[in-house]
Amino acid sequence: MDLYARPPSGAVVVCADELGPVVPRAFPPASGWSPDGHRIKAPLDYSRGPEKTWVYGGLRIADGTAVTMTAPSRSSRYYQQFLAMIEAANPGSGLIFVITDNLSSHNSYATREWLAGHPRIQHVFIPVGACWLNLQEAWWRIFRRHAIAGQCFVGPDDIDYATRIATAQLNTQARPWVWGRPPPPPRQLRRRFTYTL
Repeated sequence: MDLYARPPSGAVVVCADELGPVVPRAFPPASGWSPDGHRIKAPLDYSRGPEKTWVYGGLRIADGTAVTMTAPSRSSRYYQQFLAMIEAANPGSGLIFVITDNLSSHNSYATREWLAGHPRIQHVFIPVGACWLNLQEAWWRIFRRHAIAGQCFVGPDDIDYATRIATAQLNTQARPWVWGRPPPPPRQLRRRFTYTL
């Protein structure tokens, strides 16, 4: 929590996470009921093919801007590419604290070896089962509403396009993210009457 409330001077705090898989679907979902009153059953569409897409996202707490990237899997190779994007988006000599969960690709030998060559990036892992501590989860909720909700994607290129457009639009409205609840609005007191005789 100290990184959210009191980050070190000169350091950048970035919350990172993956969203997905986002599966392309070239047809709109079926309506819930047929005209004669029967429930419509959607065809089961499950495969482990390359059409699934994962969205990597990193939210910079200080100003609320985000960096996103799409990839066909959550492997160490793509996570390292994403960390390189975060490093490029935060030029300077200060440290970059990346708050993330302890997914195997985040802590693999290949990722640790890559991080040894990039000493500016410091990982901070959140406890298991406490994903709500990562502010990226809250940003995903906003992102889903702008990019994914109600959309039908033909393929991974469409998902990547929607991701880039939504991220650019959300970055134009970015503002700093503050840990905790905002203070309640001031309560309006009723007018006090003075009774005189």
